[in-house]
Amino acid sequence: MDFGGGDEIRFERLGRAGVVTLTRPQALNAVTHRMVKALGKALHAWERDDGVDVVLVRAEGRAFSAGGDILHIYESGRAGNPPVEFFADEYRLNARINSFKKPYVALIDGIVMGGGVGISFHGSHRVMTENAQFAMPEVGIGFFPDVGASHLLPDLGGSFGMYLALTGNRIRYGDALWSGLATHTIKAEDQASILDRLVLTGDPESVLRGFFVQAKRETDRPTLEAISRHFNQPSLQDVLDSLDRASGTDEFAAKTLATIRMRSPTSLRVAWRQISAGQTLSMDECMKMEFRILNRMLAGHDFYEGIRAAIIDKGSKPQWRPATLDAVGEADVEAYFAPLGERELPL
Repeated sequence: MDFGGGDEIRFERLGRAGVVTLTRPQALNAVTHRMVKALGKALHAWERDDGVDVVLVRAEGRAFSAGGDILHIYESGRAGNPPVEFFADEYRLNARINSFKKPYVALIDGIVMGGGVGISFHGSHRVMTENAQFAMPEVGIGFFPDVGASHLLPDLGGSFGMYLALTGNRIRYGDALWSGLATHTIKAEDQASILDRLVLTGDPESVLRGFFVQAKRETDRPTLEAISRHFNQPSLQDVLDSLDRASGTDEFAAKTLATIRMRSPTSLRVAWRQISAGQTLSMDECMKMEFRILNRMLAGHDFYEGIRAAIIDKGSKPQWRPATLDAVGEADVEAYFAPLGERELPL
């Protein structure tokens, strides 16, 4: 079936299932505008197709999707043409997946970050194998946790979502299941059998129940209690102060504090405000908020500096502006969330 994805994304009608396969393994299935538009068209068609009972999304290669096509975004922005329309379509797709009326099964085997999270974790069934790793590492490149992270992360217990947003740290399938990010955990070797059963039955609940394995949590209880204690604070500064007080005797606190201090101060302040706000917003409201933030990020400094340091001049230290949290004022943060007038995201 051709929804305009070219060789980047494949669509198949197999039995009762609409099957989507990301086919850019050489680029770790980084999400492109072409892929976003094609997936949107497929979902529009399959939601209305009585022959499709379930949609399954999977990927070729060792990554589910390592995020958006960051280099293209960087080059377009540097050339004075930031790809705002790509993000608008991507955010609309994220919202569409969240409200999709049929079961939407994401089969995640390998790393999933950023844009990959946006096309997998807003559906009804988020299935991870022992090879899966989840991260929202955007604050490390001067960006912010987007693609609906402001809807997804606040729902996680024990301030775990705020911890993931402010550190960008990776977690595996046991922690994802425990926190509620994943709905099911399976063995990687069972993926083909799961697809075969879904094609026959169109019933993900019964199929996944039959292949479910109880993944053990990777993070121990004392660490989870520390995360809850340090990140359940009234302000970002209180989080840092809490970690700082414990860092002399607690290796986790010391490491976590060091990690956060490497991140963009602007990104940290924006992410704190964004994830906090997301607790009381609908998915559509979150996407509108993120689109406001996005427009300001693409017009700023730190995103391009973060990509330069991470990808262009690999391994170099980013020079954030402002360089400290204290230098990022309340008015600076507020500006990221201000309405866009006629440029608001239409949903």
